[in-house]
Amino acid sequence: MRTHLDWSAYESYGQGDAYAHIPATGGDYAKATAVCIGARQCQGTAPKGLMCPSFRATMDVAHSTQARAAALRAALDGEYGPDPFMAPQVAEAMDLCVGCKGCKRECPNGVDMAALRTEALAQRREHEPASARDQWFANFPDMAAKARRLGPLPGLALTLREKLPAVAAFIESRYGISARRPLPRLAPTAFLDRSPSVYAPAVAPVAPDAAATPAAAPTLREVVLLVDSFTNQLDPSTADAAVKLLTKAGYVVHIARALDGGAPLCCGRTAHSGGFIERAKEHATRMLDALEPMVERGLPVLGLEPSCLVMLRDEYQQMGFGARAQKVAKSAWLLEEFLAREHDGKRLKIPFRADLPERNAVVHGHCHQKAFGAMKAMRKVLGLVPNLKVEFIESSCCGMAGSFGYEAEHYEVSMKMGELALLPAVRACDAATEVIANGTSCRSQIADGAKREARHFVHTLAAALD
Repeated sequence: MRTHLDWSAYESYGQGDAYAHIPATGGDYAKATAVCIGARQCQGTAPKGLMCPSFRATMDVAHSTQARAAALRAALDGEYGPDPFMAPQVAEAMDLCVGCKGCKRECPNGVDMAALRTEALAQRREHEPASARDQWFANFPDMAAKARRLGPLPGLALTLREKLPAVAAFIESRYGISARRPLPRLAPTAFLDRSPSVYAPAVAPVAPDAAATPAAAPTLREVVLLVDSFTNQLDPSTADAAVKLLTKAGYVVHIARALDGGAPLCCGRTAHSGGFIERAKEHATRMLDALEPMVERGLPVLGLEPSCLVMLRDEYQQMGFGARAQKVAKSAWLLEEFLAREHDGKRLKIPFRADLPERNAVVHGHCHQKAFGAMKAMRKVLGLVPNLKVEFIESSCCGMAGSFGYEAEHYEVSMKMGELALLPAVRACDAATEVIANGTSCRSQIADGAKREARHFVHTLAAALD
């Protein structure tokens, strides 16, 4: 079996293990499915933790990590016929997996169902052409850049869809995009279309009568800011706030750009999630080409969108990039992780205002922030803001999960996931309470389901600057 991802890390897994049921075919991928030994922790109902969002929403064991792993093993054992990945049983088992990565962190054995699902979908792509909808979602970065060249037409089309229910209903019946969900709009200008390549902190001028031998200027630290496709095209104000915060704190900010001068960099998340692995590898190659020289200089790479930054730390390791990916992964940090690390090292100097009023905020963590242990950093950094009382919502996946919540057949379960904890908690907040969510999809779900605006945490810090 030729796999699209590198499963060699599982080469020696399960040998002599009485609990590991390794399928007859599938090689190292089959061994990765055997990591699940049926502990069924993914079928728990405790409010804490992340996994498994689809099981929590449906309370059907068929929609749990354990059942998905069992379906893959049965398929690779030939129980579903000669084409295991075309079996309806596999498609049904994978249908509600949102790729939250909760099982990779919370399962006792660390089952990586998000990756297993991606490989299964990529295998299916070899035999079945992708729908127009799946191709649109997978190619969002390129589609957004092309749509921007059309001027106001894309915005007018979305307005027409929102004001005429019949248009939304037709699009749903024809393409499977839910008529009950507003689609994201492009910002008037993309961040990378108007930003310089480097931002430097402002340096106070020296007075004419200053001492002849002034104190030595502080050494400025350099960082690389990775402005992902979602932030670039949909929410450039978040990148603006990040630049403002970092430069005020004394950092020189390099904006990551493609070396070939072509389209903006993309981590490949949308293509990878859709099972278009070769397309994702093309994006990843351009990303590594751009970041590797920066990393070799010792510069940290900072990300704003959790799912995109995590690509550099996780998925690139499975796409065959070897030492290059490992080198970049070691220098890739979510912005909150970097700030927390700088604070711990007594290097962080953020000039907050001293007269900030007391106020409240609630925080919803993105699945990948939780899966990679970044929520502690969020708590620490938000705790630096004077007079800000922060409460963290105990919730699983918001339910949007990239394109999942836009798909007509998944709209209901998407909303069920949100209604388990997140949306009621946001509705219970008073109007003055700030809602913080770092994920683009999470903010969309909160806007749709709770009618509240949520913002990336960097806006909270930037607004508190002196």
